[in-house]
Amino acid sequence: MTKREKIVSAIRSVEASRDIAADSTAKRAPQRYTPSGAPSHDNQGALEHAKAICALLFGAAGTRAFPIRYWDGSLEAATGDALPFTFVIERPGALRRMLLPPNELSIIEAALSGDVEIEGDMEQAMWMGDGINERLRSPRTLFALVRHLLALPREEDGANVRELRAEHTVGRAGDVHAPERDRAAIRYHYDVGNDFYSLWLDERMVYSCAYFADGRDAEEELESAQLAKLDLICRKLRLKPGERMLDVGCGWGALIMHAAKHYGVKALGITLSDAQAQLARERISAQGLADACTVEIRDYRHLQDHAQFDKISSVGMVEHVGVENLPMYFAALHRALRPGGLLLNHGIVSVASARPKGKFDWLERRVWKRDAFLDQYVFPDGRLGPLSAVIAGAELVGFETRDVESLREHYALTLRAWLKRLARHAELATSLTDARTYRTWRLYMAGSAYGFSSGRLNVVQSLFAKQESDGTSNLPLRRVHMIEPRN
Repeated sequence: MTKREKIVSAIRSVEASRDIAADSTAKRAPQRYTPSGAPSHDNQGALEHAKAICALLFGAAGTRAFPIRYWDGSLEAATGDALPFTFVIERPGALRRMLLPPNELSIIEAALSGDVEIEGDMEQAMWMGDGINERLRSPRTLFALVRHLLALPREEDGANVRELRAEHTVGRAGDVHAPERDRAAIRYHYDVGNDFYSLWLDERMVYSCAYFADGRDAEEELESAQLAKLDLICRKLRLKPGERMLDVGCGWGALIMHAAKHYGVKALGITLSDAQAQLARERISAQGLADACTVEIRDYRHLQDHAQFDKISSVGMVEHVGVENLPMYFAALHRALRPGGLLLNHGIVSVASARPKGKFDWLERRVWKRDAFLDQYVFPDGRLGPLSAVIAGAELVGFETRDVESLREHYALTLRAWLKRLARHAELATSLTDARTYRTWRLYMAGSAYGFSSGRLNVVQSLFAKQESDGTSNLPLRRVHMIEPRN
């Protein structure tokens, strides 16, 4: 039997064990434990199995870089002095639900439900998933893991991880990326509540990466760094008084307000989120910019009734489009832009998706379910492609690529600042939404920060020109205007 066949056999054993456990649960009363820590008749056995599972996944006690605390209060210490986080197992059956089936989605759902907890630096804990993934590629480890997992309790009060998928999902009627389905997906993410987002975003409520000068104290620098990012976009677009600007996916209106106030443009922002549009309009009115800024609920595919724009920005929008729809997306923006105009596209790309496929890619797709968490709980139907797909999609419809800048490190800094702000307002954030929503955003931002800092993700600003009929781009020979701030 080849290694691949052994792994497939182990996977099937795990899946079969999960199904048997589910059938048995319906017939047998749930096993209990005493939250106060007083052991029940099977608590000691469950503890020993849990410790054996942790040894299989993370190495023997005393050799790990982080401590593990179990539901009875017992602690397995770690090596070293700098301990970034503690992994907490809250219930005897937590690891069973976390690892049956053994994939990234189940692991994260265990954290969302409160089965397990990370106390400390959440970003530093993200590498745990990669370690588990690597160890589960061993058939021997898989078989040993199943034996211990099946010995743990099946059900416990207040810990039904599987119900999360039904409670935290978006209606997916219609084809992927059809207008109505896209609108439902956007609302799912952004209509969590303006008050929730305002707890951890900057005062302008810019929900994309900032542009740091220093970064040593990202949280302290966030306000000025977001202002610097808005101005960087305006400079790259070479905005001039009287020009008409379109911002696709305008969020809460920060960019169009900045462009109107400091560059004298007439700006239209479009979004699919009612909550965003409402607050953006209120903020525009409060700043006296109603004559210069307008926000509409509108799909980027439905711009035919507007005259062509001089400049277009799209920040954090391309991630929602879908890689296969990039040519359609750029074609719509190309039609909306006048000849000689510029498009600034700012979006996250996947570095990993551009690399050659490895021999374990089939395992990633079938079992590990990488990125399923984001699709299920954070950005429904969102798919990240490589930068090459973005460039190809734009050039296919007639855009000329004029400038590309990576802001990868800037996004890692931004996410860390957001995480600190969110954690500081944890109680209020939970009261505005619920505990699972707070955990979801904390996990999503920590995982994203890890992705950017490790180089798996990148965020890129790409400047595209729609040439005039004679090939004129209306751009200077040097890019000094992009680098130097306004006086």
